[in-house]
Amino acid sequence: MIREQIRVDTRRLQWKCVESRAYSKRLSYGRFILSPLLKGQADTIGIAMRRALLGEIEGTCITRAKFVTIPHEYSTIVGIQESVHEILMNLKEIVLRSNLYGICDATICATGPGDVTAKDIISPPYVEIIDNTQHIASLTEPIELCIRLQIERNRGYFRKTSNNVQDGSYPIDAIFMPVRNVNHSIHSYGTGNEKHEILFLEIWTDGSLTPKEALREACRNLIDLFIPFLQTEEENLHLGDNQPMLPLCVSTLPDTLIKIRQNKKKRALKSIFIDQLDLPPRVYNCLKRSNIATLLDLLNTSQEDLMKLEHFRIEDVNQILDILEKHFGKDLPNNKFSPQ
Repeated sequence: MIREQIRVDTRRLQWKCVESRAYSKRLSYGRFILSPLLKGQADTIGIAMRRALLGEIEGTCITRAKFVTIPHEYSTIVGIQESVHEILMNLKEIVLRSNLYGICDATICATGPGDVTAKDIISPPYVEIIDNTQHIASLTEPIELCIRLQIERNRGYFRKTSNNVQDGSYPIDAIFMPVRNVNHSIHSYGTGNEKHEILFLEIWTDGSLTPKEALREACRNLIDLFIPFLQTEEENLHLGDNQPMLPLCVSTLPDTLIKIRQNKKKRALKSIFIDQLDLPPRVYNCLKRSNIATLLDLLNTSQEDLMKLEHFRIEDVNQILDILEKHFGKDLPNNKFSPQ
């Protein structure tokens, strides 16, 4: 076994990608290190990151297929080598990438004889097929194969059941997780009270995200889960077992503590990216082209400035205002000179 030598900066915490491979269009690998960590911290971070990578990242899959005049899933079609069930299994293997929110439709229309592959899927422009060579069906006669597909973006795993068959369409098991596997290991060095740890993180993805993109996405999702703890407005003070809890007013806090709380709120807003706001793809793309990437960037933009963006409409501004009011209780100034 060859032991790899990795130079580590022992003065400040940093992470680094030490290995990156693309085995195929549908399998990527990345190896990362985070150091230096105090004893016990590597295990805390490694477990949290593994769960976030496997369970908190959204992916895009085909979740339903509809054939014309097909009685049941295990039917055979004259002129097609595969059964309906085999075609559904092939559709399950197709890897997609998108900024889709919710559900959209796609179609397959092909005429034989010949092979039908993922490149024959007609999908919206914001849905990308990672591997166009993925086999779907083999047409042995000059017949036409038409399939209507439902594409969905979600997280976790969706298992089809017999109750999900509707209007002649068939559900497909969907693995929305772009990350296929994660391993973490710990290397300790030093002695006594000077003992430190290095966290090694290995990530395998399906090609819709690179391991580095998956790592960043998982970190953002973890931060989002902890943001409510940073946004607490009041601290409760216990005066005794039989006495009520009294709110500690912000005005009684030292100025330094108030500034720390304000800085935490600002950092929290910078940690929320606009792709987490359930915006339509066109609105999202307009904001990204204007270098508006985070919630803080958006709150620093006036309604007047938004209306100056190319292809932006008043309906889009109203939709953004509704989202900000509903989820964050915030508003945008009418113009750049108006106070927020």
